[in-house]
Amino acid sequence: MDVWKLGSYRCPVTTMGLERGTREYRRLGLAMWCTGLATFVLVYAVQGLLPTLAQEFGVSSGTSSLALSATTLGLALAVVPLSAVAESWGRIRVMTVALASAVVLCLLAPLAPTFAVLVAIRGLTGVALAALPALAMAHMTREVAPRYLGGAVGLLIAGNGIGGLCGRLIASGVADLAGWRAALLVVGLVSLGCTVVFRLLLPAAQAPPAEPVRLRDLGGPVLRHLRDRRLLGLFGIAFLLMSTFVTMYNYLGFRLLRPPFGLPAAVVALIFLGYVAGSYTSTVAGRLADRLGRVRVLAVGVGVAAAGAWIALPGWLPSVLLGLIVLTVGFFAAHSVASGWVGRRSAELPGGSPAIGSSLYLLGYYGGSSIGGTVGGVVYDHLGWGGITAYLTVLLAGALALSLLTTREWR
Repeated sequence: MDVWKLGSYRCPVTTMGLERGTREYRRLGLAMWCTGLATFVLVYAVQGLLPTLAQEFGVSSGTSSLALSATTLGLALAVVPLSAVAESWGRIRVMTVALASAVVLCLLAPLAPTFAVLVAIRGLTGVALAALPALAMAHMTREVAPRYLGGAVGLLIAGNGIGGLCGRLIASGVADLAGWRAALLVVGLVSLGCTVVFRLLLPAAQAPPAEPVRLRDLGGPVLRHLRDRRLLGLFGIAFLLMSTFVTMYNYLGFRLLRPPFGLPAAVVALIFLGYVAGSYTSTVAGRLADRLGRVRVLAVGVGVAAAGAWIALPGWLPSVLLGLIVLTVGFFAAHSVASGWVGRRSAELPGGSPAIGSSLYLLGYYGGSSIGGTVGGVVYDHLGWGGITAYLTVLLAGALALSLLTTREWR
């Protein structure tokens, strides 16, 4: 057994882990797939409702995005302290409580009388979910054999993608028939079902639990991770990738509702089917990274996403849809590799912690969703889609530079 430190604590980490093809591996993979699905249903269901919310409450496209940004900002701000402390409370217990709490808040959201109240509820939802994504990645890192980790994390990311797709399609479809309040109610019920399935499938943890951690002891371990330039580069990549992804999906709906496209809202919601390609890509990318090298797959993923941004620029619907799919494929490939890499690097770092590394990665990831996505709304309101394309290009150029500069020692 190897040992990693957290502050003054020492926690054993097994060098074994679940093997692909075993019953426990399949149960773990399916359970964590449900976790990713439920999380992204809860977080991103409102993305397909942004045009509806803008019209309902009389706000701009950039302001309407606060219904999403509040959730990701709450998640980003709480993810580091809650993830580190919560791991010692029991990963399975905390993941269950987090999902259940977020489901309750989602069921309360349809009762919001004003946009400000809705944003507040959505922010609390982000806080409730804060520990879940990092714990899910840490749980995978601890439970799965290292040589199969890329594929296992890819399956978790695939659940994220399907969750994002289902949340957006369900919310948009129901809202078109019965309004946004009914849409959020249905989303809450779907997430409740995912939570139940997750808890029934998840096998008992094999890795020993972490020792208790106090918030005042987190400063040293967090700084230790932030001083590692490899991890810092991956955190920056997470911020830039997610800024790109959320900007594209937040505001493409507004573009397609307006001339020269003028598509019905129900048809515009179908753009989220692009997630299907992304979910498949995340699993494949994880396995390719295990065989071909993470640097290559990461850099190619970023480059593919940049190509997609430019393909979507012309005012021709087939080109827009193709560009969306290409960008989605590139994003999921790069994100799958980067997120899995953080867990491995954190475990290798002297005094490192997969939970802290994953939570810092998610801080950058959801910070990109909150900050980068909101800035994208300002760009769209003032410069249109041409400005969005330039903005996405700058973000992805930065991600590519980081992927090449900060990971060159791992070639």
